[in-house]
Amino acid sequence: MPGQVYTGVFPIAPTTFDDHGELDLESQLRAIDYTIDAGVNGICILANYSEQFALTDDERERLTVAIMDHVAGRVPIIITTSHFSSKIAAERSRRAQQAGAKMVMLMPPYHGATIRSDEPGTGEFFRAVADAIDVPIMVQDAPVSGVPLSASLLATLAREIPQLAYFKIEVPSAAAKLRALIELAGDHIDGPFDGEESITLIPDLDAGATGTMPSALLPDVLRRVCDLYREGRRDGAVALYEHWLPLINYENRQCGLRATKAMLQEGGIIKSDHARHPTPPLHPATRAGLLELAQKRDALILRWAR
Repeated sequence: MPGQVYTGVFPIAPTTFDDHGELDLESQLRAIDYTIDAGVNGICILANYSEQFALTDDERERLTVAIMDHVAGRVPIIITTSHFSSKIAAERSRRAQQAGAKMVMLMPPYHGATIRSDEPGTGEFFRAVADAIDVPIMVQDAPVSGVPLSASLLATLAREIPQLAYFKIEVPSAAAKLRALIELAGDHIDGPFDGEESITLIPDLDAGATGTMPSALLPDVLRRVCDLYREGRRDGAVALYEHWLPLINYENRQCGLRATKAMLQEGGIIKSDHARHPTPPLHPATRAGLLELAQKRDALILRWAR
């Protein structure tokens, strides 16, 4: 797709709440400032790791306006607009573009464990979104949807829908799928990304990924890893990544979306690490293990606000 090509590190911004589960916009904007100061290439908002599934439409709108006004063009923003309905997804995407989003990200349509689109329906869904906007679309290929997205299907969609130029691959054997997708779609893809907290970043970069969408726990580190790799300094990228891998693994396997907010609170960036019910808080022992790993490595998230 003609225009700016986005690469590098685009962390997912968590949604911050107070201890009662209400939006805390002051903390939200501090979290955004920390992420930008970490040197990211861009930010994604309202994603699964932002607890988008626990937000009302009004809250989505309030967050979008507050964040976009505060960022004020400092970095490009991707807004997640996933919904089962093609009509609603298209309207969400239209509003995101109007708010200033440089890209939208969507999962294929699904609801619960058994309601999902077939291949023709998936293609029609993304065409409906593309018809509503002019900005690029990132397809989120994640296990949570349960919708099978073969590399051949994604390549076909990339060829047929020019705006489908970015793909976030966060499924088992992500590197193999990225490699196959790049081979099949070629120049029709502007941005093969990985995700899942960048837990497989090095093999994914080896497979041709040009970007990653992690949490906001270690954006500065992952930016350096990607920069080193892009400069041809793979050994340095691997060494840096391996130094931080125990923390990345702990986040991915023990904490999930709660890790970033726990460390943002520990660092004094946000007031509360509350996740909306029924998501439980981290067990104190799990939180202590996370903090220990972050402190040993002097993570920026713990000292940015000091």
